[in-house]
Amino acid sequence: MFIEIRRVKSRKKYYLVHSYRSGSRTSKIRVYLGMDLNKSELKNKEVLARERIKKMVEEIGNIGDPYKTVLSGAELESIKNLDSLRKIKLQHLSEEDWLKFTEAFTYDTNAIEGSTVEKREVEDILENNEWPDKSKWEISETFGVSEAVKYIRTTKIHISVRLIKDLHMVVFKNSKPFAGKFRKMGEEVAVIDAYGKVIHRGAPSTKVTSLLKELLKWYKNNKRKYPPLVLAAVVHNQFENIHPFRDGNGRVGRLLLINILLKHNLPPVNIELKNRVEYYASLQSYENDGNIRPTLDLILKEYKKLSNVLKR
Repeated sequence: MFIEIRRVKSRKKYYLVHSYRSGSRTSKIRVYLGMDLNKSELKNKEVLARERIKKMVEEIGNIGDPYKTVLSGAELESIKNLDSLRKIKLQHLSEEDWLKFTEAFTYDTNAIEGSTVEKREVEDILENNEWPDKSKWEISETFGVSEAVKYIRTTKIHISVRLIKDLHMVVFKNSKPFAGKFRKMGEEVAVIDAYGKVIHRGAPSTKVTSLLKELLKWYKNNKRKYPPLVLAAVVHNQFENIHPFRDGNGRVGRLLLINILLKHNLPPVNIELKNRVEYYASLQSYENDGNIRPTLDLILKEYKKLSNVLKR
């Protein structure tokens, strides 16, 4: 680490700079210390910045190759066969089927994040435009998720930075002032459980865009190599690891999961509220060990119940 000084007219800006290697690339983290600092101020600021950089490097190290689990040829073949044996064909879903799925998905994906809108109330909102006695932001996000499902049904894009921002904007345009905007520099996020324990830290705000671009590159290079279920699971989990938004990452991630499946002609899948603990455990397994199997198991479990959602 070293101190970098930038002169702005007659003033001096101080930064602590650290170079590190990520794969085959060398990158830099630059933390602003202040302007026109004396030796004592500079020393104190440097101590704090060193700790901050250390944590940032550790977090970056936790978000490496999106696909760490090495699935055997037999496992990959098994997943491909499950795809070919599915009973519900995407092209056979009617508008009524899509309405039932959208209502179920909207309820569950919002409820996982704490929404108090009940399942029957979601149906009343989306079918009859009847608003229950709930907060305006909860009702807004009910409409928003439903609109986002329509969006991914029509877009031809598999995944892009623009698509990610657009999905966030569609869902949260009337409930969050930062809708469609990634975290600003210095805006760091952590997921904390009911006991106050940090169970996940998002990528440093300075690395959000570059990490997303690495994920897009991975998808482009592998979309014909791996089965769609694997692609969707990896994209979803890696997106959640990066956590590009201040809030709303879970819902956007689950929409991305569906979008990847749709683009490979697979039907959509819904993560139910009652499986929330299993869902979070699968994310933890991926983040800590790069293990994608728990997520695949959960997706397959939810797929088996899709017929019940559509009442077939």
